[in-house]
Amino acid sequence: MSAGIYYFKIYVKICSIMGTAIKYVLLVLILAGLGYGAYYYQNKTNTPARPEGGPAGFNPPPAGQEKIMQWSEPPKIAIDATQFFTAVIDTTAGKMTVQLFAKENPITVNNFVFLARQDFYNGTRFHRIIKDFMIQGGDPECNPSTSSGRCGAGGPGYKFNDEPITRDYERGTIAMANSGPNTNGSQFFIMTKTLPLQKNYVIFGKVIEGLDTLDKIAATPVTTNPMGEKSTPTEDVLIKSIRIEVVER
Repeated sequence: MSAGIYYFKIYVKICSIMGTAIKYVLLVLILAGLGYGAYYYQNKTNTPARPEGGPAGFNPPPAGQEKIMQWSEPPKIAIDATQFFTAVIDTTAGKMTVQLFAKENPITVNNFVFLARQDFYNGTRFHRIIKDFMIQGGDPECNPSTSSGRCGAGGPGYKFNDEPITRDYERGTIAMANSGPNTNGSQFFIMTKTLPLQKNYVIFGKVIEGLDTLDKIAATPVTTNPMGEKSTPTEDVLIKSIRIEVVER
């Protein structure tokens, strides 16, 4: 027996012992109750279940729209600067192995190691390429999965100070990109050619294997950016991962 028929029979029985005014009031209450019941049932059955283990109201981001990792301050020193570190940068164009100068620039190397171990660089692309100068990457806004359209202006959410620069900008050198003194974040560049740059960019390593990969990335076709510089790649070269290794000496 349906709920409507059941309540209607109750209504008929009650009406037989009540006055006309009360009959109308009772009818309105019954109809209102049936309407609410139908609404509740429909919404309850049509509400999607929340992800297992997730709180009520939790909405996971759409596929390919993961949140960019951000921190409010630079990482604390966690490396032993007396150890010999290398970073294997695995890209869609091949691999490069970089020796990190932890003893010379422990703050910068610690920052790079921290971000690499957080998988911060994974999926980001080399967004600025000038063949006879350098390739630049490390911007989380230049990740096709997370980009908000600010490619080239992103970072980890904090900035840290420069360290002494004692080396020259030789081919294979990896250094921090910045927007002025003491504005280091996550972006870096790798020199494709030895050039006498002013020592404004903290050098923290050098490619010891994979210069052929460096040259391959440097040969990526580019177009002119809004600033008039011919450096925007027309093809994506992505960082797949950066693996930090401690080498026994």
